Amino acid sequence: MTMELTYLLYVAMLTAALWIPYVISQVTTNGFLKPANYTDPTPRPVPLWGQRAHRTYLNAVETFAPFAALVLIIHLTDKASAMTAYWCAGFFWMRLIHAVVYLLGVSYIRTLVFTLGFFCEVGLFWEIIK
Repeated sequence: MTMELTYLLYVAMLTAALWIPYVISQVTTNGFLKPANYTDPTPRPVPLWGQRAHRTYLNAVETFAPFAALVLIIHLTDKASAMTAYWCAGFFWMRLIHAVVYLLGVSYIRTLVFTLGFFCEVGLFWEIIK
């Protein structure tokens, strides 16, 4: 498996696991779901860290699709290189750091890390079109 696909796997697993803090917040705050919760989708209140956990997960889901598309295009067009591996590794680490600082509520760093992750996607895009 190429480094690009390996990092796609890592980002996929990170994204898949980020629902866990939000669910922990829900259960510790509101208890387990009751039958009425399944029919009424109104969100139950959670503390601020739980709200950040939910946004962390949603943000990861939103950024996963473009990254996955870029990696798959690189794989299908045989454009893998040291630079594409570098950009994929950078994206993974930026997403991991982003999740941690978002969960902890660290301002400014979160925005910086998010932006650096986006630049990693731009780097992948550039490697495809050049």
